[in-house]
Amino acid sequence: MQRMLLAATLAMVAATVPAKAAEHRDPLDARTLAAVGSRFGQLMAAANRHDLTVLHGMYWQSPSTLLVAKSAVPSEGNWAGYWGNEAIDRKLHDIAASGPVVLAPDMSKLKVVGLTREIAESYVPVTITVSYAGQDGTPRPFLIVIDWIKAGGDWKIASEILLPVPSAPAAKS
Repeated sequence: MQRMLLAATLAMVAATVPAKAAEHRDPLDARTLAAVGSRFGQLMAAANRHDLTVLHGMYWQSPSTLLVAKSAVPSEGNWAGYWGNEAIDRKLHDIAASGPVVLAPDMSKLKVVGLTREIAESYVPVTITVSYAGQDGTPRPFLIVIDWIKAGGDWKIASEILLPVPSAPAAKS
């Protein structure tokens, strides 16, 4: 009885110990991950050119597509989610029409991982210079997290979340 209890306890402990990181296998191969990274580079280039037609084509055509960005409408709060292609197109148009927009990603820190064989996620720190919704055109640090979905043989943006990086708190004297 004690041996059975000991064996059951050891089995439960073994089941709760995380697998070694080396044992993790990304569901996407290196070539596919590089292709998603390349799509991210294309996204940044199109955004910097204000090429709204290319940007529209990079998003998954679905009412479930999401862009989280700075809001210009006080009732939405400072930041808001824009769902569906019509709302995203309108948002990107408004940002592009506000004046120069410069996105400068730190591509050395771009990380792309596969979540499934059809979904990947990318992360990168980026400096954004924009004069939209009361912003003064000062370059500011952001993080961009994008979920990509394989659709029609290509990788499309399913969700794009821009997160402002807050300033470091002042050191106490």
